Amino acid sequence: MTDETGRAGDDADYRIAVSSDDGGPATVFEHLWTPYRMAYIRGEGKPTGEHDCPFCVIPTMSDEDGLIVARGTTVFAVLNLYPYNAGHLMLVPYRHVPDYTDLTDDEVAELGAFTQTAMRVVRSVSGAHGFNIGMNQGSVAGAGIADHLHQHVVPRWGGDTNFMPVIGLTRVLPQVLRESRKLLAEAWIQAGTQTGPRTSTAPAGEA
Repeated sequence: MTDETGRAGDDADYRIAVSSDDGGPATVFEHLWTPYRMAYIRGEGKPTGEHDCPFCVIPTMSDEDGLIVARGTTVFAVLNLYPYNAGHLMLVPYRHVPDYTDLTDDEVAELGAFTQTAMRVVRSVSGAHGFNIGMNQGSVAGAGIADHLHQHVVPRWGGDTNFMPVIGLTRVLPQVLRESRKLLAEAWIQAGTQTGPRTSTAPAGEA
């Protein structure tokens, strides 16, 4: 492009900044560039089987190190290392299976019982007003570890979506995970549903 003198003008003079998401999240959220995560996105850091699956490794650890709240016969409860809210639990079968339809009747029953107990325990400890409960089936549905089924139990409070996450885009977690684990584990035992510790990843009858 030339100007009235016939000289090539600077293209930058003719560029107009246009938002790619006018009025949407991109106009509000700051960007934190994390190029080191590309290795994980490409699959270099993702579990490839039972030998490096976090949900298979965690039950072999101590409750404190693994952030385990309760161990059942076929299912265990563990704190999420990257919680959406304080007290965010995950209920996980010991068996390395990806799909809800892969669970046995006993696993389905205990998963349901653990869900009820998790709600009672979190309510008693933190006074949660409500819960988001569910599981993402498959990576396309948002499962971070799609090969090992896990159910989320996320406590909610009125006002927990306040100015910090909405304006400051920051989650406030008022308690360290080890303290949360201890409180929840003690309350779980008091609930009378603790069936005793396990150190094997295999379900009962297969150890």
